[in-house]
Amino acid sequence: MYEKTYPEKRFGITLEFLKTHAPPPAQILDLGVENPFSKLLSKEGYSIENTKGQDLDLDQSQLKASSAEITTAFEIFEHLLSPLEVLKSLQSEYLFASIPLKLWFAKAYQSKTDPWDRHYHEFEQWQFDWLLDKAGWDILASKSFTHPVNKIGIRPVLRLFTPRYYLVFCKRKSA
Repeated sequence: MYEKTYPEKRFGITLEFLKTHAPPPAQILDLGVENPFSKLLSKEGYSIENTKGQDLDLDQSQLKASSAEITTAFEIFEHLLSPLEVLKSLQSEYLFASIPLKLWFAKAYQSKTDPWDRHYHEFEQWQFDWLLDKAGWDILASKSFTHPVNKIGIRPVLRLFTPRYYLVFCKRKSA
């Protein structure tokens, strides 16, 4: 159904999950600048509006002004200092989000070349669930999956069966 390589495996699982719970056409606010996955969503029939690269910790104006029925946030919340404020600022009724899970055998990710590409949070599943609940979201469905790498060693073997990504479909709680 999808390629077993990165990022095709992750894209395939995420797209299948999204289509299962919110088939196209749907209007989506995608947190993050235009990227290969948001382009794929457009090709699949979704109407995509991306955020403009603003620092979402400091500027949630686009989130508050959006009329999209769905917000997607794929591998975004780990880069934010205050994901709670961003989650509370969303105006959509539904949220699809994914995060890399904290791995006991690996340090938090920090790019050696890009000062903005770092993880301030690497959640355990229960922590992300708690954050979503506190921000006013009910989880309707979830899925976790592995991320094998083509390397030799103990950590690559552990990645064969240790879930690396966690994907959720949420609905805003009733007031």
